[in-house]
Amino acid sequence: MNQEDLLLGIIIILAAAVVAIPLCKRLGLGVVIGYLAAGAAVGPWGLGVTSEVETLRHFAEFGVVFLLFLIGLEIHLDKLWQMRQAVLGLGTAQIVLTAGCLAGIGLYAGLPWPVALITGFGLAMSSTAFGLQILAERGETASPHGQAALAILLMQDLAVVPFLAAIPLLGGIPETAQDPLWFSGLKILGALALVLLVGRYVLRPALRIIASTRHTEAFSGAAILTVLGAAWLMEQVHLSMALGAFLTGLLLSDSEYRHQIEAAILPLREFLLGLFFMSVGMSVDFGFIHQQGSSLVLLVISVMIIKALVLLIICRVSGHTREDSIRVALLLPQCGEFCFVLFGLAVAKGVMTHELFQVLLILIAMTMFFTPILDLASSRLIHWFRQPSGTPMEKPPLSQDQHVIIAGFGRVGQTVAKMLHIQNVPYQAFDVNPAKVDIGRKQGYDVYFGDVSQAEVLQAAGAGHAKLVVLTVDDPRIAEKTVSAIRYLYPSLPIEARAHDLPHGHFLKQLGADRTVPETIEASLELGRSALIYGGIGEQTANSMLEDFRRDEYALLRKILLRNSELPPSPKIPQT
Repeated sequence: MNQEDLLLGIIIILAAAVVAIPLCKRLGLGVVIGYLAAGAAVGPWGLGVTSEVETLRHFAEFGVVFLLFLIGLEIHLDKLWQMRQAVLGLGTAQIVLTAGCLAGIGLYAGLPWPVALITGFGLAMSSTAFGLQILAERGETASPHGQAALAILLMQDLAVVPFLAAIPLLGGIPETAQDPLWFSGLKILGALALVLLVGRYVLRPALRIIASTRHTEAFSGAAILTVLGAAWLMEQVHLSMALGAFLTGLLLSDSEYRHQIEAAILPLREFLLGLFFMSVGMSVDFGFIHQQGSSLVLLVISVMIIKALVLLIICRVSGHTREDSIRVALLLPQCGEFCFVLFGLAVAKGVMTHELFQVLLILIAMTMFFTPILDLASSRLIHWFRQPSGTPMEKPPLSQDQHVIIAGFGRVGQTVAKMLHIQNVPYQAFDVNPAKVDIGRKQGYDVYFGDVSQAEVLQAAGAGHAKLVVLTVDDPRIAEKTVSAIRYLYPSLPIEARAHDLPHGHFLKQLGADRTVPETIEASLELGRSALIYGGIGEQTANSMLEDFRRDEYALLRKILLRNSELPPSPKIPQT
């Protein structure tokens, strides 16, 4: 393919995505179906824009790596420890039961036992990319069924290790051609220890140094390098790249830089994940489906039904509600992206035939294709189940993102944070000066490194669910840029801003700020009050006059506390 054809192919792929995604969202089908439809339209069995589907998919799988990193970034170690029973219990039960059923069917169909075992285990895996993307799109990652799905997916990633190591043995490769098992185990432990040590003791000081340079590009590059470095190290010892990325994200989950890291990674993850979904759509061989007809469709339906039934049963047995169990069962019945790696290695080692591999690829792609549709069906099914009882649908608990965002952690930002701290009002403060962030965190404030004028930082900070943004930065240019960005991205989000003077305050209001407090006016009001008192005017009269001046324009801090008095208390902030 020459340069002109390559450029034309890229243009057509992007155009297909631009058309299909808004259309599918408008129809209520979601972004994932949009990517799948666009991929199918431009793939080898559509317009035939490119035939390099395999190369494209391998590159796009880094989207799954970045996805797992961001998931780890959102989960604290103590939360993961709380999930240990779900990870080991639900995850192990799902793998063993599903793999056993599917391997048994393979044996009955005449497959040799090594092939049946690998096929059953591979098909038991679910797609992290599809499952977590759908949960994130619906805002249900923290819901009970979202946590159950995450626990199952985490256990599946951990289970990758022994099966990748077992494939060469199942292929009958002489032991002399492989590393001894004890040596392979030492390499795995060494790689895991290196990731943990670097993540705990090296990354934070390094990020602090890079952040102090105030170069956003350098910080973004360091964040991407961290993820890819951990993924590469895991791949060298035949572990899942996504597992290395997840561990690194987990170690940085309580870091003051996590929001800025998420802002750097998020656009790359969105692009690569979209490319991955499109590559899945491209890999659907409609000609083969037409030839095989009902037999292939029956195989796809059978695999998905078996996986869904196992998920439904183990979720109900573990104590989840009927609704949550149905959600999990219809969210994870597809086969995962790990199958491409596992079955490809099995072919390379001579365990699996190429013909069976091609059938399985179509099977995997079709199960992925049906997943978003099943998730939509689960919502209607749950609504139908709840209708006869006449009981209202229970609302999920408030997210921790129901908070105040403070942009700037100088003297004004610290004062606002202290007032919210005392009243137990949840908040998150941001500043681009790592020294201020470090001091604030040592004093117990919920402050992070990040530039709130960036759309990705606002998204990572949960601005879509925030109650208020308090803008306290002292640079007028940055204040104007931040107000414009917030108002453009979140039109209904209230903004209370610190202004340099009265004209600057009026300009910020024109940009979209709801209230402004000109600091020079405040200083003049306090000085005027003192002058009145010293001039013989009573203190009560002077105070009354000051309040008259402040009533309409300058009651910011009092309004913040009144506006947020109904917020639930933050468990992280002690009463003082």
